[in-house]
Amino acid sequence: MNEKKMIAVIEAVLFAMGDSVEISKLSHVLEVSEEEIRKIVAEMNKKYSEEDRGIYIVELADAVQLCTKPELYEYLIKVAKAPRKYVLSETLLETLSIIAYKQPVTKLEVEKIRGVSCGHAVNRLVEFNLVQELGRLDAPGRPLLFGTTEEFLRTFGVKSLGDLPILDQDQIEDFKKQAEEEAELKVEI
Repeated sequence: MNEKKMIAVIEAVLFAMGDSVEISKLSHVLEVSEEEIRKIVAEMNKKYSEEDRGIYIVELADAVQLCTKPELYEYLIKVAKAPRKYVLSETLLETLSIIAYKQPVTKLEVEKIRGVSCGHAVNRLVEFNLVQELGRLDAPGRPLLFGTTEEFLRTFGVKSLGDLPILDQDQIEDFKKQAEEEAELKVEI
């Protein structure tokens, strides 16, 4: 394998791992000596420096890690502090609407309504700060109760939960029918 290809492999591995990688592992993968890996890493760092790149490779004990140049941290902080945009999939929206209308509600209650496991969806909604833990239900196992947050109200442009659209009985029946049809399709698959 030529040196250009080895550089590409080292860069790819370090980028993908995001953490330090033992030099011995790189040596094994590239089938060259550890000394050769160190030489290539030194050349990579020299090139990064000459080109004033935003990265460098640091050696930690017997491992190497791809890092950001410390003088660029201020820019990273600006990006990290910027508000995160998130996409609510159909699953997340369904779970969120159940929590919004039924709160306080347990995961089990949401799962009974949806007919499928919702642990991941609830966790994502908590991560997006749209849902929060409200406490525990006074029942066996003391399951967590979930409800919406102020961020939920801001995101959906409502001042209070009372401003959520009211579902009439026909809509509820339509939703039940759609849910039953979806459940039947899932059983058939």
